[in-house]
Amino acid sequence: MTSLAIDQTVPNFSAPATSETTFNLSDYKGKSNLIIYFYPKDNTSGCTTEGQNFRDLYANFQASDTEIFGVSRDSMKRHENFKTKQEFPFELISDENEAICTLFDVIKLKKNYGKEYMGIVRSTFLIDKKGILRQQWNNVRVKGHVDEVLLAVQSI
Repeated sequence: MTSLAIDQTVPNFSAPATSETTFNLSDYKGKSNLIIYFYPKDNTSGCTTEGQNFRDLYANFQASDTEIFGVSRDSMKRHENFKTKQEFPFELISDENEAICTLFDVIKLKKNYGKEYMGIVRSTFLIDKKGILRQQWNNVRVKGHVDEVLLAVQSI
């Protein structure tokens, strides 16, 4: 599958999300911009900090007609616990079968302590109200990232 390109319409997809909901991309068309951020694993330091940063600026994203969704391969149970513990006001999407990760091309070869494995590369995607990919950030460094994403949202 080819990866998505800027100014391309993102194909519709759906997946289970926290709060006993199902995320459907088409539900937001014409209504909200979307931030979809991919992170490796619930309850790890970088992923927790990134989620907290989105949480802390959530009202600013809402003021710009933007919904936020976090995506990882964790189970719904882990997501529910992570969301509750961190008091995230947004939903987390479970992608255990990697279908969404594949669509957004975020599964890459990673190295940790000399071991190689396939994992999620921290990435963020901005989709406008028309369902068009407007910006993407790959290999994200957490510090300052959410501020940068908010500025991009406010500029569309």
